[in-house]
Parts: sequence; C-alpha cells; structure tokens
Amino acid sequence: MKKLSAFLSATALTAVAGTAAQAETWDMPMAYAASNFHSEIGAQFAACVTDATGGDLEIVTHPSGSLYGGAEIKRAVQTGQVNIGERLLSAHQNENPLYGVDSIPFLVSSFDEHEKLWDIAEPYVSDALAEDSLHYLYSVPWPPQGLYSDRPIESVEELEGIKFRSYSTATARMAELTGMLPVQVEAAELSQALATGVAEAFISSGATGYDRKVWEQLSHFYPVDAWLPRNAVFVNADAWADLPDGTRTALNDCADKAAEDGLAASKEYTEFTLNGLKEGGMTVEPASDALMNGLKEIGETMTAEWLETAGEDGKAIVEEYRAQ
Repeated sequence: MKKLSAFLSATALTAVAGTAAQAETWDMPMAYAASNFHSEIGAQFAACVTDATGGDLEIVTHPSGSLYGGAEIKRAVQTGQVNIGERLLSAHQNENPLYGVDSIPFLVSSFDEHEKLWDIAEPYVSDALAEDSLHYLYSVPWPPQGLYSDRPIESVEELEGIKFRSYSTATARMAELTGMLPVQVEAAELSQALATGVAEAFISSGATGYDRKVWEQLSHFYPVDAWLPRNAVFVNADAWADLPDGTRTALNDCADKAAEDGLAASKEYTEFTLNGLKEGGMTVEPASDALMNGLKEIGETMTAEWLETAGEDGKAIVEEYRAQ
C-alpha cells in the first residue's frame, strides 16, 4: 500500500508539473493610459483569454507605454521581445502605406463610413502585418479626429508656424501642407509637450484630449471629423504558430468580442469626451467654412498622394469603397 501511495503521489505531482509547464504568461504593451477605452477593452480581452483557456494562457496588459513606448511596440512584438501588443497602425505608414488606410483625411468622416471602409481594407492590412511576421487579431477605431489649438483658428492660413504634434506620416504631411511645424510626440508624452510649449496644436480624438486633460494648456477643439484611425492588436507569428488549436480559438473568439465591444465603446466615448472637454473649459465648436474647405483641399491632395504610394491594393480598396 505504501508503494501504491507513493506511486500515486508521484503521478499526481507529475501531472501538476505538466499542467504548470503548459501555462504561459504573455505581456501586452499598450501605449495609452489605463483609463482610455482602448486600454480598458484590451484589459477585458486579456481577461477573456485567461478565462477561456482556463489559465493556460494569461495575458497581462501594460498601459501608458510602461513596458514599451508606443513607437517601440510593433518592433518588440515582431522580434519576439513580447508575444502580443497593441499599436496605432497609422503610425507605421512609412513602413507600408496600407497601415495608413484609416488615416486618409476626409475619405471617411463617420463611424458608419469608416466601418464600410475597414470591412474592405481589413484583409489587406492583415496580409501586410503577416509580411511583418505578425498575426492580426482585432482592431478598434478611435472617435473621429478633431483639431486642438491654443488659440482660435478661422482658416488654414492661420495654422502657419504653429508647433504641431505629429504621430504619423499623415499628421506630419498635414503639418507640412498647412505650414505648421511638426513635432513627433507619442501619446504618453503629450501632456508634457503641451505644458512646455513643445506643441501648441494637434489632431486627435476627443478621447485623447479628455484623457490628457489638455484644457489645462489648450483652449479650442474643432470636431472636423478628419479620419478615424485604429489601434490594432497583433501577435508574433511564431508565437501564434506554437499555440494549441484550442488556445488560438479562444484568442480569436475573445478578439471578435473585443472588436465589437470596442466599436460600441468608441461611439459612446465620443459624446462623453466632447462634453468633458467643455466641462474642462475648452471651446468646442464647429470649424468655420473657410477652415473646413481648406482642410478638405489638403485631404484631396493627401488622398492622391496615398494612392500613388499604396499601389494596386490601395487603389482597389478606395475604388471598392467609393463604388458602394
């Protein structure tokens, strides 16, 4: 009996050790504050995966650029420094124009328009990420982008010389075409850049302004609805290939839920944050006709430029969207 008891104990220990060996923890860097809805959706996604896999795969989120800065996240996942991450795709348009399909100024200006565009573009973007050794899981749109400024702006001409926070190829090019002075600033560094005068204006959603309390430095927000960029969550391709089928299914199911919940949260957050900017003391008002017309002319120029660089795939996306 003692031998049998010892054998059963050893077998149980072996089984526990085998289960522990299979359990895995993935760190997930994220660029935005923990209170931002993207980070909250990411945390819910991580909890969903951990629960759905029975703890075999635990995902731990690291918001606010605390593990890797925004500009470092995509590379960190590609090289296997971490297995999963979230990144604003349009920030990498210089690597592949398709990453900027969601940031073509005024091609779309509403959630409904953007979702139609993304339904067409998503497979192309997924393929582009695969070429970079990344497996695409899901993405969530930001609310429509507006113009923040430390002064009233009535026309494009009044933007000349303003120090403008740039975070992507599209925003840098817009600065160039308007005569503004682009300054590369990641989201986690935005408050300091505004407080020190490094930046005096930027284009982003009401969510970014609300999260960073920009009313402490800036005075005006114009909801020009220029575009709706997306944050994407992706996995290192080798790490994805090594996962058991059941774990991949759990990730995909949780990703589908995160995409759905994220879209709903973005829509809900839009009105909430605009009200929050007003309560903070900012002037939130429609842009003048002169400013809108000037920005849309720049948008037409940037659309033509993007189509030139994006090749046949980019042309196919825009043509199919416009044909709807």
